[in-house]
Amino acid sequence: MNNYSHILRNLKLKVTPKRLEILNILGKRRYFMSPEEIWKEMKIKFKKIGLPTVYRNLEEMAEGGVIFRVIHTDRQLYYYLCNNKNHHHHFVCLSCKRVYDIDYCPEIKIVEFVREILKGSIISHLFQVNGFCSNCLNKDQGVIVKNNEI
Repeated sequence: MNNYSHILRNLKLKVTPKRLEILNILGKRRYFMSPEEIWKEMKIKFKKIGLPTVYRNLEEMAEGGVIFRVIHTDRQLYYYLCNNKNHHHHFVCLSCKRVYDIDYCPEIKIVEFVREILKGSIISHLFQVNGFCSNCLNKDQGVIVKNNEI
């Protein structure tokens, strides 16, 4: 299971079949999933699993940096397991839900702006780009992109 037991132990989380399955489900995908989607898939293997259990485990792993929360325009929670451990950001396709790594970070420019113009300091940052991948742009899916709006 891709050494998921080791990942959980490093977070000081108990290695349980349910936590391992969450990581396994997310690890098989190159796209983000909602807690409800993960829960429905988990119910096949675990007859007695509640949605709050899935939410709690997802949040514990997100807080530990193992999985990433995807910020979406629909204001729903989504999660993605990214194997890239280097500092990077993500491009999220709002149509097919695929997530792509961006190896560029605008942090240096932002830090300079905050320090010099706002006279403040940054302790962390989030940077995510939402849009449509080339595959989705080339498909006729009824998505109309007009002036960068959906």
